[in-house]
Amino acid sequence: MSANNLKEAERVLTICNACRYCEGFCAVFPAMELRRTFTVGDLKYLSNLCHNCRDCYYACQYAPPHEFSLNFPKAMAELRLDTYSEFAWPGFLAGLFRRNGLAVLLISLICIISFALISLSSQGITALFGLHQGPNSFYKVISYLTMILPFSVLAIFIVVSLCKGIQHFWQETGSSTKPLTDKKANLQAIWDVLRLKYLDGGGYGCNYPDDKFSMIRRYLHHSVFYGFLLCLASTTIAALYDHLLHLPAPYPFLSWPVVLGTLGGLALLVGTGGMLILKFRMDRTPATTKSFGLDIGFTSLLFLISLSGLLLLLFRETAGMGSLLIIHLGLVLALFITTPYGKFVHAVYRYAALVRYAHEQAEAEQQ
Repeated sequence: MSANNLKEAERVLTICNACRYCEGFCAVFPAMELRRTFTVGDLKYLSNLCHNCRDCYYACQYAPPHEFSLNFPKAMAELRLDTYSEFAWPGFLAGLFRRNGLAVLLISLICIISFALISLSSQGITALFGLHQGPNSFYKVISYLTMILPFSVLAIFIVVSLCKGIQHFWQETGSSTKPLTDKKANLQAIWDVLRLKYLDGGGYGCNYPDDKFSMIRRYLHHSVFYGFLLCLASTTIAALYDHLLHLPAPYPFLSWPVVLGTLGGLALLVGTGGMLILKFRMDRTPATTKSFGLDIGFTSLLFLISLSGLLLLLFRETAGMGSLLIIHLGLVLALFITTPYGKFVHAVYRYAALVRYAHEQAEAEQQ
């Protein structure tokens, strides 16, 4: 944890707490106003509550070139990035947050090559370039056990790792465990997440990619979020089809797994593609350059997963199916491996921060 980042976050919040001009933009400012001073735990909590809408930066009278040089979004982003490494479990893997874009690229290539070698050694050259059609055709390229085992093990590891991360979040932010069991606080946080409430900038949208108000970032996040949920639903239903109904993949185009997966894949493709365009066009003054690789790596990986999945669907009856399946599985495995050590964790810690915020606001209203 950088002492300079903590010091700058405290300086910025102290100035903002005296001014309070931006209190209508997001949850950070009402939460800030409940405090007169800021502990280290408060700073870490508030940095994860920030949704980086940037409205406060362009509205701020103390932003550069003012002598205060107040850059609220950047201060929060740099401290937030520090917390990702601090909360990571196991700690020795926290280094993956540094140069994350390179790590995602290398891990993706290793996963794709590994699946290709496994397929070639067990199934032969025809597995990758042969024509496979009908039930169980995917397993002619990669065996069932090879396809299921690594993802199952990693899924358990991801759950444990993220739960440990949340536990660390509560300990390091000085939060009691009471909000975690607060049903109303959790329901409020879930409702805020489903609406992506704090990407609306108080009702006018984010100042993203520039100083103009726009809802485009919010809409693109919605596309990614709900696209991801649709793909998760597709995979879950496909597993039920296979294990309970004994209906092996691939499934007809009008089946639930394919329809949900197609809609989810298209939503992810649009959302991640749009976010990548905005990321390269954005004003980088209120941003931290340290998170650029983290953002690009995660978003690009989701984009490639959705693209390869849709191409696999289109060409599953051709000789290109084997190669596309290997690429798709390799990219998905890379996502699983990097989930606890990439941009995905922001959703977990931001949810925890929203739960604490909802609990605090409810208590403040009762006083």
